[in-house]
Amino acid sequence: MPDVKHQKWWGWGYDGIPDFHYENKPGFAPFVLANIGLDLATAKVVRPPALSELNVPATKASVDDVAALAAIVGDAFALTDDEARIVHWAGRSVRDLIRTRAGNFSRVTDVVVYPGSEDEVQRVLALASERDFVVIPFGGGTSISGSLQAEDHETRVVVTVDLGRMNRLLDVDTHSGLARVQAGILGPDLEDALTARGLTMGHVPDSFTYSTLGGWVATRSSGMQSDKYGDIADIVKGLHLVRPSGVVTLRDLPSTSTGPSVREMIIGSEGRLGIITEVTIQVHKLPAKREVVAYMFPTWEAGLLAMHEISRSEAHPVFTRISDADETRFSLSTLKAPTTPLKKVASFGQERLWDYLRLRGWDTNAMCISYCCFEGSAKHNDREKDVVKAIVGRHGGIVLGGGPGAMYDQKKFDTPYIRDFLLDRNTVGDVSETAAPWSKLAEVHRKAKAAAHAALEQLGRKGFVMCHMSHSYHAGACLYFTFAFVADEGIGALSQYDAVKSAIQQSFMDSGATLSHHHGVGVEHRPWMEQDLSEEGVALMAGLFASADPGNRLNPDKVLPSPR
Repeated sequence: MPDVKHQKWWGWGYDGIPDFHYENKPGFAPFVLANIGLDLATAKVVRPPALSELNVPATKASVDDVAALAAIVGDAFALTDDEARIVHWAGRSVRDLIRTRAGNFSRVTDVVVYPGSEDEVQRVLALASERDFVVIPFGGGTSISGSLQAEDHETRVVVTVDLGRMNRLLDVDTHSGLARVQAGILGPDLEDALTARGLTMGHVPDSFTYSTLGGWVATRSSGMQSDKYGDIADIVKGLHLVRPSGVVTLRDLPSTSTGPSVREMIIGSEGRLGIITEVTIQVHKLPAKREVVAYMFPTWEAGLLAMHEISRSEAHPVFTRISDADETRFSLSTLKAPTTPLKKVASFGQERLWDYLRLRGWDTNAMCISYCCFEGSAKHNDREKDVVKAIVGRHGGIVLGGGPGAMYDQKKFDTPYIRDFLLDRNTVGDVSETAAPWSKLAEVHRKAKAAAHAALEQLGRKGFVMCHMSHSYHAGACLYFTFAFVADEGIGALSQYDAVKSAIQQSFMDSGATLSHHHGVGVEHRPWMEQDLSEEGVALMAGLFASADPGNRLNPDKVLPSPR
């Protein structure tokens, strides 16, 4: 394949990145055994087969089709080999990985092209319109909502457009705080290029390491630091959207009053309107100092009230986050065993702290860990930390300090690796996230966990469900749920996964929350669109897609099903 970074075809991350290991985490195996009934010492480990062992469907593209695409992008950048097509056939959702590992391929993309310019993207789309190809845009392949594959029934030639060669920082307007960037750039590469100029975008989604700017815009992404820097919809100030007939150019204006927002139509459109090739983003000077401080609350309810008060206070942290009791216990189970005298002393101090809290009347199985991040000058951070400390104290919490906070910063991208580790042992682990007003968060949390446990009980499975609150707004916040259970082997796990995932998603609707806060819609969240937007809202969106793409060629069936 071209010199473009790709994740391994069977899981999360690049091939060669070390897998998750639990041997140096003494609390992890007992936690997994107690909560989902999986004995890691005896569990059968099922590793993915070699790609050569799988039956990959042949391409439907003719020699002439491939030659026509190669004439646009170059022979080296129009690929039909099995590896290129399987890397691009799906994203990295649990459903995608279960099917990929089992070789349960349905509608694999036929040709993968790597355009090197906006003009080449436009010519590919024009050719697709002429020959009735389906076109699917591809960034880092991190979608977990089913946004990257064609539907099983699709009979037309499917072309995946990988923007990996279009990965440059084009221009920086430091006076305005704007940067013009090609959409195929990966998160780390973009941040490195900005850091070299003393700048940051501040957008750090969980998928940051492997996802692209264009993917963030196409799925309406939100990052861990959105409390300060905003969601991607706040960060985007201009963009280029390539269509079969030309290019939509939205200039880098701070605000406009020019009718319904075309910019808002494009953000989150998941390829249904065209391919995003260039984005102008707002950027900021690098902060003088960054600190993540950990806190502990006696209960989830106390922590939520504190997070709400912080959101209305004079302090403006980069992020505020709190884990419920179950996620707190899980996080503590992943701590490494102390290996130095200093770490052993710290570990002993933690045990003494737990003893102290019990003496104060805390139930240490109910306590919830929280993190707040502060950026700015030392004086600025100290002022904000004082405000937050006072709020934490009013709600019965305590300050744990910067040590646990630094550990959170180091581990913040680790969860997908744990998911793959469990999947190797026939254990399904996945996430569902939502957003709701502050007044409804406790109810959303309660109902989602109850729905998940009820679904697990009906399946006869022992499972675990945990949650954290993040991404605070004036009116509410995001709740991010993670669930895990031992499932049947192979494809048989999918119906069980669907039962639990659907129960959680429906509970969001029943509680007045949204179907997704930042993972997008794809096809996995599509069934709840009418409940979320109303019947007339869905009709309005369907009309937009039908008008913009009457041939139904641009990533059809994502967000809403296409008319047959």
